[in-house]
Amino acid sequence: MNNLVPFQLPEASLRDLGWNLALGVLLSAIAGWHYSRRSKTKVLRRDLGLVLPVIALTTLLVISVVKSSLALSLGLVGALSIVRFRTPIKEPEELAYIFLAIAVGLSLGADQREAAALGVVVILAVISFTDVLRTRDKRAEGNLLVTLDLPPGDPTAD
Repeated sequence: MNNLVPFQLPEASLRDLGWNLALGVLLSAIAGWHYSRRSKTKVLRRDLGLVLPVIALTTLLVISVVKSSLALSLGLVGALSIVRFRTPIKEPEELAYIFLAIAVGLSLGADQREAAALGVVVILAVISFTDVLRTRDKRAEGNLLVTLDLPPGDPTAD
């Protein structure tokens, strides 16, 4: 009865966690800088760029703790089913950067450093490339405003 757990939990290395946290800070800061430089929206430009590292590191820490325990992962699913955003995300590009930060945290939490670094480079390159194409093919959009100035008077007098 001494061995109640039929499997061995892997040892969590603080050195690996430290490297993952450092790489997470670097990659998410690059993503935040990229967002603040190229974002078209003025509302959340600075704020979201500063929050992306926090999102990535929080995700990294949660996955690092939960990855070895089925009970903890089921508890996490239950806890996350309660949480939801109260503020809607208005721009799709904001959502893309938030998902990128979550993906960095997930991949680093699962000790996939190469996948995280390569993914950030490729995704930011694709975003930059599509941004260049979008600005090159920019056409005049919007409404046409016509103003007519008529002299004051009775229109039925003629």
